[in-house]
Amino acid sequence: MDETTLKDAAGKPTILIVDDTPDNITLLTSLLSDQYRNKVATNGLRALKIATTDPAPDLILLDIMMPEMDGYEVCRRLKSDPHTSDIPIIFLTAKSQEGDETKGFELGAVDYITKPIVPPILIARVQTHLALQAARKSLKAQNEILEEKVEFRTRQLAALQDAIIIAMASMAETRDNETGHHIRRTQLYVRELALYLRRDSRFAQALTDKYIALLFKSAPLHDIGKVGVPDRILLKPGPLTPDEFEEMKKHTLYGRDTIIAAERSMAEPQTFLEVAREIAYAHHEKWDGSGYPQGIGGEAIPLCARLMALADVYDALISKRVYKNAIPHEETVGIILKGRGQHFDPDVVDAFLEVRGAFNAIAERFREEAN
Repeated sequence: MDETTLKDAAGKPTILIVDDTPDNITLLTSLLSDQYRNKVATNGLRALKIATTDPAPDLILLDIMMPEMDGYEVCRRLKSDPHTSDIPIIFLTAKSQEGDETKGFELGAVDYITKPIVPPILIARVQTHLALQAARKSLKAQNEILEEKVEFRTRQLAALQDAIIIAMASMAETRDNETGHHIRRTQLYVRELALYLRRDSRFAQALTDKYIALLFKSAPLHDIGKVGVPDRILLKPGPLTPDEFEEMKKHTLYGRDTIIAAERSMAEPQTFLEVAREIAYAHHEKWDGSGYPQGIGGEAIPLCARLMALADVYDALISKRVYKNAIPHEETVGIILKGRGQHFDPDVVDAFLEVRGAFNAIAERFREEAN
């Protein structure tokens, strides 16, 4: 019998019948052609070709005993191909040994129908497995739609978080001598430090891709508390008096409280705000415990704040302000190195020394005079 499509009725499920015996094909197609679109192959190679041709069959009736390539091998190849692995396969066989059925199921077949064919059994089995296949496809489609919705909602949430950060950071920026370039530079510095530091096994577990993304997102809020500092202190063009400095130090408390207020307004906890709160509150702490506002030291200082401490100081040193000139990059590196183990976490300084070239490139790219 020639291999051909015997019926092409739009909307009907497609069944691929694979058998090298013409009488079997005639019987099967006569039983199934009223309800299904049937395709036929009389050998394994032809079956594999038809199965990979669009539209793919919805179900395959596969004879086991065929010359050149038996049904087991055809099944194995179909299940190893991602394009055909989901197509349900029902074996047709005169074999009835338990071992034969076990082998077929191990290869991925969903059922066995023994010869000679009993029409009611054939029709019932085909209907059952087509119904199961339709249900699987429907579930897969629903899952894909759900994944798209989750992805869309995640993008919306990320955009909302970015908007909150930009709004809050801009509020501080309008009152401070520092600029949006400072915010951008410190974001990039912190990320460079984190990416290098996680090469160390001691930090790898904490500095995941997700956490580094949170660091980058949260970094602009490190000085949000400056909105609470009086202009006469915040904008003073010269050194601060001891009393004025005590007032300036309160920006860490104001920043913490501002972010806590934002957290309370959220229906659900936002991890990026937790990281921002830690940075705002603790980025002026020092490794030796001489910083503020708590006077904590060492690893009691959150890692995110230890990273921001170095990034913030580096940027302050290399930047020109009304009360000071910019310090060259190499001199700034020397100052930070002297603060290793005192002002700064030694491991963070060591990471900085490895990426100081990247710091300099970031500083040059986002200079105050640029754009």
